[in-house]
Amino acid sequence: MTKAEEFDKARRLAYNGDFSLVEKLYHPDCKHFDHRAGLEVNLDMQSALMTAYENTTFGPYRVIYENEDFLCIQRYGRNRLTREILYMTLISGVNYRDEKIVRHETAIEYLDYDPSEGQDWNWEDYE
Repeated sequence: MTKAEEFDKARRLAYNGDFSLVEKLYHPDCKHFDHRAGLEVNLDMQSALMTAYENTTFGPYRVIYENEDFLCIQRYGRNRLTREILYMTLISGVNYRDEKIVRHETAIEYLDYDPSEGQDWNWEDYE
């Protein structure tokens, strides 16, 4: 499994409350700057913040860059629990040390369109 596949799978599981793969992939000293909270968080705090996405469907991802030390990945998300459906794109930069994630930062941009329209995928494939 590639680093991107592992990262995507770990995040999808964690968003639904299963942190088993996160615990295997993340270094105990992992730090993450959470832009929603505006602060640097450790792995324990990060796990709690991941549950904020439990009502979000994540679509496909694409790798922007990947090597042994760094991963840059772009993903789409859709949240249907708001009055209007929210679509977003997330770009994550992930640093590795000793084959474990030691630093992770994600930037989120909200979209005013459904990114699945006109594409060869649909949200139902990811629910």
